[in-house]
Amino acid sequence: MSATIKNWKLELEGHVEERLSKEIDSFETDMRLRKAGKLDEKIFAETRLRRGVYGQRYDNGRRHDGVETKDLNFPCGELTKGPETIWDAPGMMRIKIPMGQLNSQQLETLADLAEEYSDGILHVTTRQCIQLHFVHIEDTPNLMRRLGAVGITTREACGNSVRNITACQFAGVCSDQAFDVTPYAHAATHYLLGHRDVQDFGRKFKIAFSGCKPHPCGLAMFHDIGCIAKIKKIDGKDVRGFEFYVGGGLGSVPHQAECLDEFVTEDELLPMCQAVCRVFSKYGERKNRARARLKFVLKKMKIDEFRDVVMKERKEIPDDEKWTVYKKDIPNQVETPKKKGAPLQTSDVPNSEEFKRWMRDNLWEQPQENYVTATVRLPLGDFTSEQARLLADVATEYSGGHIRLTVEQNIVLRWISKSDLSLLHADLVKANLGDSGAATIKDMTSCPGTDTCKLGISASRGLVAQLGEDWKDKHFDDETVRKLRIKVSGCFNSCGQHHVADIGFLGVSRNVGGRRVAHFQLVVGGQWAENGGSYGLAIGAFPSKNIPQTVDRLISFWKQERSKDEGLQTFITRMGRAKIRAALDDLRKVPSYEEDPSFYVDWGDAREYTIGDMGVGECAGEVVTFTEFGLQD
Repeated sequence: MSATIKNWKLELEGHVEERLSKEIDSFETDMRLRKAGKLDEKIFAETRLRRGVYGQRYDNGRRHDGVETKDLNFPCGELTKGPETIWDAPGMMRIKIPMGQLNSQQLETLADLAEEYSDGILHVTTRQCIQLHFVHIEDTPNLMRRLGAVGITTREACGNSVRNITACQFAGVCSDQAFDVTPYAHAATHYLLGHRDVQDFGRKFKIAFSGCKPHPCGLAMFHDIGCIAKIKKIDGKDVRGFEFYVGGGLGSVPHQAECLDEFVTEDELLPMCQAVCRVFSKYGERKNRARARLKFVLKKMKIDEFRDVVMKERKEIPDDEKWTVYKKDIPNQVETPKKKGAPLQTSDVPNSEEFKRWMRDNLWEQPQENYVTATVRLPLGDFTSEQARLLADVATEYSGGHIRLTVEQNIVLRWISKSDLSLLHADLVKANLGDSGAATIKDMTSCPGTDTCKLGISASRGLVAQLGEDWKDKHFDDETVRKLRIKVSGCFNSCGQHHVADIGFLGVSRNVGGRRVAHFQLVVGGQWAENGGSYGLAIGAFPSKNIPQTVDRLISFWKQERSKDEGLQTFITRMGRAKIRAALDDLRKVPSYEEDPSFYVDWGDAREYTIGDMGVGECAGEVVTFTEFGLQD
């Protein structure tokens, strides 16, 4: 964290580190009170969730992708049910990384914590967070303190709160951006963190920033608030502001965000966010958790009425100097490279096809001359503590320690001099992080699914791991096929963002002959570009074991029947659901258990498939009012 960012954060929040330290002490006290039966379970559940502490699915101490958990000190019997309480077995720790922005020191700390408190695996989420699994709740206060020492908090990583604020990983190094959204996303993060107006929600609230409209990096169109950078001429001067969208969301009822205001100035950004949050707090559903998101408030009111309510709320908020205090430091918040950029010399280019593919797929040309941003592809979003330390060293050496996590569960290193590309790739290969295929069909996204999520229905990670194995040595030379996006969610909640994929899947279960069979609903033709511009078409459910063949069949059908240069999204629209379904229909059939018992076992799991080990999901949190929290205090 740069000194300038730290300074305005302290001014904006009033000694953030000291306040968060006191909150960790308070949480530790809450833990003791709960164990003694002196704190209500509902209040404690929301308390721990707002500090990033989740329960997780009990899975015999083994990730379903075959990776053994290490030295976890809990029994690994043939249990099918999850633990009765958060105290009975390790859970999950979600760590907020605003905009996915890290430095080398922070990454080294995360590596140490994963090794000491978890199973040595760091998982990158689709909201630019880091998750550590198999963490004992008794260890979480110490874990939080060590994170706080390097400027990281878990506060409001979960629960009914403003979740991690995401932003384009290329912010500041993109030639298409209106301006760098980094300081604005930082300002929103630290202004809303712990703010009184965001403590009384009925469900979670998500915010995203994008530097431009065409690219998908910010994904503003499916967030509760989506801000797209824009410059407008006012009185002959260029004024910074944002197209301000509200009410987007995926899940079982996807809703496209709608434009609340075509231009919100930088001075009005924070008060406008605050006003929308206050409206959500007042009008959001409390009883029916399935409808307790902002998109349902918007659906009920319609955009014009909603806009009137927000603007009325905005007028009632007292002026706050914190709304604009961050602006004075924006000119100083500029990342600087470690070394002067220089071109890659032909003599330095390795005679390797893999290096050439890595150059083609994994590099983003920066507008700054002779610099690129390199993507480190992480299959399943996972990397080990050892890899994290090596990556921290690589970032220090080549990028000045500038690291960002991406919504596609990867890592990018910014400010790489082109002259260092061969050396960088060689070092990444040594760490087993040099795979090509970023932003291609091989770069699939997956939620945790049945591995660790209590709501997981089908093995999303197991499926993605299988597709990766099938395609390990396959090279997609057709550019239109190579650039397809595949995204998989283990249930309808869309944590894998399947709605905006070219080919998306969500886990469902079917009863066949009295036995459960894992299936995936196929969704095709979503738009990843234009900030997640449109959602795909549901085709039908297919048995999990037929999904690899379903993907191959769909791509072959598209290639055979498409018009010249017709993209998959256009093709799906032209062909329609009936023809797509007819081309795949035979793959929906499930053989009897006696004919082929493999259909009754999901990917990456040796056990016969069941939904009996599902638990009560915690992503919705518990509805605890601000008054209840106050009385408990």
